[in-house]
Amino acid sequence: QVQLVESGGGLVQAGDSLRLSCAASGRTSSMYIMGWFRQAPGKEREFVASINWSGGSTYYLDSVKGRFTISRDNAKNTMYLHMTSLKPEDTAVYLCAADPSALVRTTLPRRWSYWGQGTQVTVSS
Repeated sequence: QVQLVESGGGLVQAGDSLRLSCAASGRTSSMYIMGWFRQAPGKEREFVASINWSGGSTYYLDSVKGRFTISRDNAKNTMYLHMTSLKPEDTAVYLCAADPSALVRTTLPRRWSYWGQGTQVTVSS
């Protein structure tokens, strides 16, 4: 089992930056692929970014490329999502996920085993 807890969400203005954190605990969590998803009201859960266990391979949703950066610190069992140039359309609950066998390009939510509860990000115009 892996437990995931997100933090760092909040209310910001368009163009602002925000950094989300995901603290992981549990057996061999540092070896898992980890990722960020988001879900806006009335919409399906959407892949945002993922990172392999070493941090050497990442993958992003096209609309966040160049604005969002995913990273992880295995010594701290923590993954991050640094978001810049935020837009109102980035407003959503952001959830972190982990899986022992997913690939970095696994974007379907149902393919991920472990989920956090989510943290709200609201971007005002």
